[in-house]
Amino acid sequence: MAESVAPRLRNLPSVDVVLKTEIADVLRGQYGRMAATDAIRAELEEARAACRAGAEPPEAEDVAIKALRRLDTANKTSLRPVFNLTGTVLHTNLGRAVLAEAAIEAATIAMREAVALEFDVAAGERGERDDHVRALLCELTGAEDATLVNNNAAAVLLVLNSLALGRDAIVSRGELIEIGGSFRMPDIMARAGTKLVEVGTTNRTHPRDYADAIGPETGLVLKVHTSNYRIQGFTAEVDASELADIAHKANVPLVHDLGSGTLVDLSRYGIEKEPTVHDTVLAGTDIVTFSGDKLLGGPQAGYIAGKRELIARINKNPLKRALRVDKIRLAAIEATLKLYRDPDRLAERLPTLRFLARTQEEIAAQARRVLDHVTRAIGPDFAVEICACNSQIGSGALPLATIPSAGLAIRAYTRGGMLEKLSARLRALPVPVIGRIEDDALRLDLRCLADEEAFMVEMAEGIT
Repeated sequence: MAESVAPRLRNLPSVDVVLKTEIADVLRGQYGRMAATDAIRAELEEARAACRAGAEPPEAEDVAIKALRRLDTANKTSLRPVFNLTGTVLHTNLGRAVLAEAAIEAATIAMREAVALEFDVAAGERGERDDHVRALLCELTGAEDATLVNNNAAAVLLVLNSLALGRDAIVSRGELIEIGGSFRMPDIMARAGTKLVEVGTTNRTHPRDYADAIGPETGLVLKVHTSNYRIQGFTAEVDASELADIAHKANVPLVHDLGSGTLVDLSRYGIEKEPTVHDTVLAGTDIVTFSGDKLLGGPQAGYIAGKRELIARINKNPLKRALRVDKIRLAAIEATLKLYRDPDRLAERLPTLRFLARTQEEIAAQARRVLDHVTRAIGPDFAVEICACNSQIGSGALPLATIPSAGLAIRAYTRGGMLEKLSARLRALPVPVIGRIEDDALRLDLRCLADEEAFMVEMAEGIT
């Protein structure tokens, strides 16, 4: 046995021989000599082990090809594009909002060029980065002033720390939310250095509860939009307008965290109406916080809009610098906000609203177009049919609201984990296809399928 192994090991090409092949030239050109050499050595080590097990030694070109594949695989970005066919439009695990082309173009310019981030070109002196979007935010929300940070959790933290450090913050028990990633309002309030004062009960809070709780140590009254759950039945809450009157009579600011804030009336797109930021400002709220990458459809950001004097206090907080946004995101934010100046074409230009506004009939027609391609691609072990389904908005927005949609339901003819294996095959595609298994079927909700042709090519050429 040892005698038969030795010749095979001797016939293995050396690293230098592999490096002289044409494929190795490509390898060095793409990844550099050091990385190429390391990859070749790793492939030769695997080939050596295979020879000891009885395999024949590979040719030098084959080793170089495998080394190239090894480096190509290792250098693929982990932030891979995917087809989101889960039925959740704003899927937190899949990156939430898809940006508008205008935002992508603006961000690309900001990456490629030096930009006037904190420079007043007209005056030739230092400027403020918030100035790029401040006027836009005020125009769209009706607020006196506005600022922004890197997400809405940061916005809430900054506002509480700026306006109620060492003081009481009054909030209804029914609004002490917890969202994904262990963001719990009581914990954020503690980190912000403010003292939580709970009023009311889980299901009912009345005006007198707030009025009775306000005292000399009150820094602010906080209203939290329960965007990721609903309390139903025997309930009562104080709306923003009435709560603003209570707070203002005591000379205390009202802060309203809208969570998945929106700048437009969603009912015009057939979606359940949500309070807009403008409505909340008109109700007398002093400070409104809301997200940029949820219903607004832009990059991740936390917006803070409200009274000028309070925004000035917030901007003076040293934490503001730690939570600020960079030039790339700021460029994309400005471009996204400008789209809202033309509400008649907003759904056409903003992917989030375009996905949400698609009709079930339109999506069903798309399902009919791709049905045969998917059926042929996945093989004879499965049955594929067009199905009606219900999409979710996602990311905590309108948790009880669903939107009629359509897609494909894939069922296996036999058991034995066939659907799970198919789901894994789809996830293993160069551009993974992400669906959901429900009611003994792998369902592909097509609401968010923007590039139909690319999807069909991926299914036809990629699945194995």
